[in-house]
Amino acid sequence: MSQLLSAFPSLEDQLDLITKGAAEIIPLDALKERIRQSIASGKPMRIKAGFDPTAPDLHLGHTVLIRKLRHFQQLGHTVIFLIGDSTALIGDPTGRNVTRKPLTPEQISVNAETYKEQVFKILDPAKTEVRYNSEWLDKLGYAGLIGLSAKVTLSQMLDRKDFLTRFRAEQDISIHELLYPLAQGYDSVMLHADVELGGTDQKFNLLMGRELQRKEGQPQQIALMVPILEGLDGVQKMSKSLNNAIGIHEPASEMYGKLMSISDELMWKYWTLLTDLRQSEIAQMRAEVDGGSLHPMQAKKNLAHAITADFHSAAEADSAAENWAKQFQQRAVADDLEEVAVSYAAVAGTASNTVRMSKLLAQAGLAASASEATRKLGEGAVRVGTEVHRDAMLTLEALPARLTLRLGKRAKAVTVTQ
Repeated sequence: MSQLLSAFPSLEDQLDLITKGAAEIIPLDALKERIRQSIASGKPMRIKAGFDPTAPDLHLGHTVLIRKLRHFQQLGHTVIFLIGDSTALIGDPTGRNVTRKPLTPEQISVNAETYKEQVFKILDPAKTEVRYNSEWLDKLGYAGLIGLSAKVTLSQMLDRKDFLTRFRAEQDISIHELLYPLAQGYDSVMLHADVELGGTDQKFNLLMGRELQRKEGQPQQIALMVPILEGLDGVQKMSKSLNNAIGIHEPASEMYGKLMSISDELMWKYWTLLTDLRQSEIAQMRAEVDGGSLHPMQAKKNLAHAITADFHSAAEADSAAENWAKQFQQRAVADDLEEVAVSYAAVAGTASNTVRMSKLLAQAGLAASASEATRKLGEGAVRVGTEVHRDAMLTLEALPARLTLRLGKRAKAVTVTQ
């Protein structure tokens, strides 16, 4: 049964939320017309976003698309969370200069279940259509694959920047990689997608969906692209391998603390891409900061609390905020510091009862490596308790020893054991 007309907000209200944080919409006029048709008919649009389960854990960078799905969901439209269990066997070649190592079906299955658990921290499971593209891709068969491949030329494929770059550099491009954009586009045909979401690096794949829908005589989907989210450093794309990511399964105190470490400028991008606040509300908040009626520190605290509460709970976000204030504003000892045990043998210094601080910080997970820890020590970014510590060595009175270690705005309770 179609939804009641009153279930849909006005065109202007929908665009206010849909366009928030969007980097590009192709074509915008078509999106406006599709929304008008939806309001007039009482029929929700079908909004698709695909995720290949190539890794078990998601970070906040992955959630930008999922949150945009939620915005469509809040407006009454049908959200399709597509798990690319078949396309994961290929691996998205976007941005790659080498062929991806394929995953096993068993790895894909485990990751897919983990993805579902994580995305429902944002999406309403009762209002989400979960699909797997193996439903149709595995049934294509040889004749179907040939027919699909015949719809696109090699010159069209080489319009894709990363393929063309590799081709000109005489780097290998496996034939199966050329099938990936075709498979993603075919997903849109099978799902009758009105809108497909993707990062700006997915533009070629999203437009392929429009092309295949056109050849199938379907209305062409609108491609809505969101920016790539920078990590904690504010420079590079959020990535666990770059040690600048915030995992959505991290403890509330860790998540809150990392969010408080971002720059004031990056804060506004996080408000736009990682919250449900409308752009008009964010603009008003920024005006208050610029006008001096709202301190930027308070705006950042509000952001950290909102995001932490989304993935944990309001109570846990409250506790994380209180403990962050104790650590960094009141210089007291926090109640819920993460406890870490480190073996003395792994960090032993040059003399009895001394430890190498660089190794201790790395072993405790406060630094990505001993070399990074050494650099941070020199910068005065390390505290033992409330005191800045710059020395390479630290003398312990006895073992086991319990220390409160801080690097930047992160802190842990570390026990050095025998």
